Amino acid sequence: MLKQKLFYRIYLHLFQKKLLLHSLIKYKMKAGIHPENYRKVAFKDMSNGYTFVTGSTVDTKDTITLEDGIVYPLFKLEISYKSHPFFTGQNMLIDTAGRINKFKKRYGAKK
Repeated sequence: MLKQKLFYRIYLHLFQKKLLLHSLIKYKMKAGIHPENYRKVAFKDMSNGYTFVTGSTVDTKDTITLEDGIVYPLFKLEISYKSHPFFTGQNMLIDTAGRINKFKKRYGAKK
């Protein structure tokens, strides 16, 4: 937990410096080609509860208040890198929609 707090403080410090730098430099972007609904969105892995925030244009109706006290739009994921077997090194089956059972029923081993 201490490492996470230290990392967060360093990240916040660097992020603020980057914002300061961007406010000093004036950028001119082309008009009419950028999405208007780009904002910070919280993505939540429903299999293990892991939540992360990133910029996105995804349409959502749910919201979530995170530890920092800010309310973000919420997009629910079935799987993320925190629960995917390739990244975790574990062979676990996460079946939230019943797809594995449906496959086994349709193409199961014939006796």
